[in-house]
Amino acid sequence: MLLFASGRTDIPAFYAEWFMNRLRAGFVDVRNPYSRGQVTRYRLSPDVVDCLVFCTKNPAPILPYLDELCAFGVYFFVTITPYGTDIEPNVPEKNQVMDAFTELSAKLGPHRVSWRYDPVFVDSTYTVSSHIRSFRMMAERLSSATDRCIISFIDLYEKTKRNFPGVTEVNEADQRFLAQAFAAIGRETGIHIESCAEKLDLSDCGIEHGACVSASVVETAAGIRLRADYANRRQHLRSHCGCLPTNDIGAYNSCPHLCRYCYANYDPALVIKNHARHNPGSSFLIGGAQPDDVLHEAKQVTFRDSQLLLL
Repeated sequence: MLLFASGRTDIPAFYAEWFMNRLRAGFVDVRNPYSRGQVTRYRLSPDVVDCLVFCTKNPAPILPYLDELCAFGVYFFVTITPYGTDIEPNVPEKNQVMDAFTELSAKLGPHRVSWRYDPVFVDSTYTVSSHIRSFRMMAERLSSATDRCIISFIDLYEKTKRNFPGVTEVNEADQRFLAQAFAAIGRETGIHIESCAEKLDLSDCGIEHGACVSASVVETAAGIRLRADYANRRQHLRSHCGCLPTNDIGAYNSCPHLCRYCYANYDPALVIKNHARHNPGSSFLIGGAQPDDVLHEAKQVTFRDSQLLLL
């Protein structure tokens, strides 16, 4: 199985100590976000967890723990955008994030670290031309630390529209213009650019439909071969997404970055409340066990193809 840490919150940035405590304990309890009394317990062992997939805007807090992750396959997505504190209030200054990205890559290898430049939106401050300038600067800075960048254009989820009133989708002409510019910069810097869950086909602009968590990415990062029946599966949470299924151990409304475009937070006050309830020693990311909880042991299996590994 693939363990995702996390699409619901930024675990490396805000909950790295907790995650490492769970790894040492060998299990984690995850509350169902749609049925609060239902709890799934995942065993954290390399014999059933084929790869740990992290998604973060600030990998610095987890850097001291990287040696402890070496028993697992590990892959990091690090989101670095051009937006300031008007859009991403609590994300560290971008040069600091790029420094941490470079250190992460130096320790894990560029094949285990991917840059995400998303979501892309356009307004009077963050114009098409400013995106191109920012993308070039970042690509040149990160070119030795990764060979892969995922881009996507903003999706107007209900939570996004509530948190970010006035934002609009990027029109097709601007999407194509940006895609052509990004692809050209990618060729110059040696970074392969892919789109993520995009309805619009940008292949004629030099950017192919990609899958953030693809079989080839996991196999390269973890040094394994996946069984064909799993490698051909797809998750069904987002349209046009080609990623493999993952199991998310995060919690919604718990990311203090408070980015305005975020789909995982819908109430900043609740985020602050939940973050205050976090206990690094708990088996739950937020809070603890409740008397009426129903605990289920997850059915976990490895998807490694052991026969091919022997070959």
